Amino acid sequence: MKTELSLALIGGGNMANALASGLIGRRCAASSVHVIDPGEAVRARWDALGTTTAAAPDGRLSECRVWFFAVKPQIMAEVVRQCRPWLRPGTLVISIAAGIPGEAIARWLGSAAEPYARVVRCMPNTPALIASGMTGMAALDGVDEADRALAEELLRAVGQVIWVRDDAAIDAVTAVSGSGPAYVFLFLEALIAAGVEQGLTPEQARQLALGTFHGATQLATLSPDSPAVLRERVTSRGGTTAAALAVFQERGLSGIMREAVAAAARRAGELAREFSG
Repeated sequence: MKTELSLALIGGGNMANALASGLIGRRCAASSVHVIDPGEAVRARWDALGTTTAAAPDGRLSECRVWFFAVKPQIMAEVVRQCRPWLRPGTLVISIAAGIPGEAIARWLGSAAEPYARVVRCMPNTPALIASGMTGMAALDGVDEADRALAEELLRAVGQVIWVRDDAAIDAVTAVSGSGPAYVFLFLEALIAAGVEQGLTPEQARQLALGTFHGATQLATLSPDSPAVLRERVTSRGGTTAAALAVFQERGLSGIMREAVAAAARRAGELAREFSG
């Protein structure tokens, strides 16, 4: 096991827990992880794991190679500025705060004239909590290849990773995969309710819906064919699937999805303007 990585988790909630569960014992020792969180109960859980903790940013930050910000966007600016006194030239800063541009974090860590550019912004999603996440990442120009590789290694501890070009692309990531689990859960809710309406028990409908969704996504992942081709293979002319898909097309499912994703992306941009001043 490599133990040279020292990591500060600024915010000790669910996403920090998910990250630590994938790293502690594999990439770093618990004693090399420093958790900053104002919640006493949160800190007690981390203390039990063997990490060090603090209620507010402290000098231990200066010893940490990576700072991982996992706090709410509403308090991000304040928390970053509290941490700034312990920033070192080699510190890699990674943020998962929704709607906070990397450039804003760079400015808060430095200044408008001299921003701190070793910043990676990422957007994971909630399946990261079971190491099945999908994370989009964007790096500022000050992030070199070694830092990019390290950031990617850390986020791969909770699932898959893709790199995108900039903050605007992260807004798109937020709209597709960051918010995407909620779209899936909504579809599952509707499918289960429809099954119950057709005479299945709630448990039967739930098992069928979840199993079908899991199998279909696994097939789409493993198949070299596009989702469109896979859909066509299930759809016999004049059959049951064709009847169902005709309703989706009549109600404009594709258009609804495009509008929904566009709305989420717009909101991500609004959050950036709201919280990055």
